[in-house]
Amino acid sequence: MKKHLSTSSTLVLLMLLSGTMLQAQSLQSAPRLVVNIAIDQLRSDYIEQFAPLYGQDGFRRLFEQGMVFDQGSYSFSPVDRSSAIASISTGTTPYYNNISGNAWLDRDKNMRKVASVDDIKFLTSANRLATSTIGDEMKMATKGSSLVYGIAEERDAAVLSAGHAANGAFWLDKYKDKWTTSFYYPNAAVKWINSYNNVYSAKSNMLNDALSALAVECVKSNVLGMDEATDYLAVTLSAKQRETKSMEQVYVGLDRSLGSMISSIENKVGKNNVLFVLTGTGYYDEAEQIDYSKYNIPTGSFYINRTANLLNMYLGAIYGQGQYVDACFGNQIYLNRSLIEKRNISLSDIRSRSRDFLVQNSGVTAVHDSPYNPSVSGDLIIEVTPGWKLINETSGEQYISRLSAVAFPIIFYGAHVKAQRVETPAMVERIAATIAKTIHIRAPNACKALPLY
Repeated sequence: MKKHLSTSSTLVLLMLLSGTMLQAQSLQSAPRLVVNIAIDQLRSDYIEQFAPLYGQDGFRRLFEQGMVFDQGSYSFSPVDRSSAIASISTGTTPYYNNISGNAWLDRDKNMRKVASVDDIKFLTSANRLATSTIGDEMKMATKGSSLVYGIAEERDAAVLSAGHAANGAFWLDKYKDKWTTSFYYPNAAVKWINSYNNVYSAKSNMLNDALSALAVECVKSNVLGMDEATDYLAVTLSAKQRETKSMEQVYVGLDRSLGSMISSIENKVGKNNVLFVLTGTGYYDEAEQIDYSKYNIPTGSFYINRTANLLNMYLGAIYGQGQYVDACFGNQIYLNRSLIEKRNISLSDIRSRSRDFLVQNSGVTAVHDSPYNPSVSGDLIIEVTPGWKLINETSGEQYISRLSAVAFPIIFYGAHVKAQRVETPAMVERIAATIAKTIHIRAPNACKALPLY
């Protein structure tokens, strides 16, 4: 005797089957390759200014066919290349990922200056990065099957964008004018970049073109985007003005490099199989320092090394003679924590007195306690008055303080992303969360941000 399903049972079964099919479609929709492009010192005003000069495949295609968040921003300040790239890859701020800047003074190394990717054993590695990256999470989610690479002109950008578990990170050795890597990565990466150097050259006057070509060859030679495990390529280009180029030449060249890279990777992997993400690093270095005094704009010089010496004398008058200030670097002052602890002085008390003293100096708008791990930053952060020049006669460092925001976009293109223009401000830390959602994995382990869509 045949048994027939009831109408209600049939509906339930159809719903279950439908749900299973939708879930399968959702899983299949994950792109096979994510190309995360950061453009160092990118500015929206320059993108718009030179728009009539662009071709069809670079900026024009991204803005017309991508999901464009016009107002990208970082939730911390100041921002530089290392802290920006680390924030993009980890989805969090220096408070958690420990990359507070391109360099800082290492308390454990007698206040020696160290770079963000310095490593005693390998010379260069991601070991100073305290949290996981989106590339690391892809590796863990696929039990190592995902391929992860980082490419940049500078080693910090290449390494921090790729993460701890990457298959390789490549950057320019400017002394040899060749691409290089670190023995921190598998031997296969060292062999591959050496083979690449035997065929191709990295021309310093066309670095974005060279980076684009390296990225395309990395996809082809290392077979990225060719299986179900999503692969990841982080590429850092530059919008920095160089001595021999005008800003028009920089952005027109950047557009050409982007267009070539995007088209070549799409042709290899398939438009619907690759997700391109593009954003900026949120800061801009002026090619020339402006003399505000010529235009009657309030300005002055703040000598941080002299101020640090005066602070030490002030603290000595209160707590007794001693070297209470260890060093100064950038706009940060490092206190001698060993001496402070030895003399049983309250750290909060000495910070408070230091803030009260420092804020009275001309050219100082405010003084803050560092929000970061003391191993990667000073104890006191001085906010120099906009228009004033910070000078460190000991290190030779000097720059003019500017607090004006640098506008830049966040763009998602490809992999069935619908074209859309979003004017709501969007934090860069949400990029990693968005990529994680798109490829159905966990966000990096310190990423609290929600996806952008």
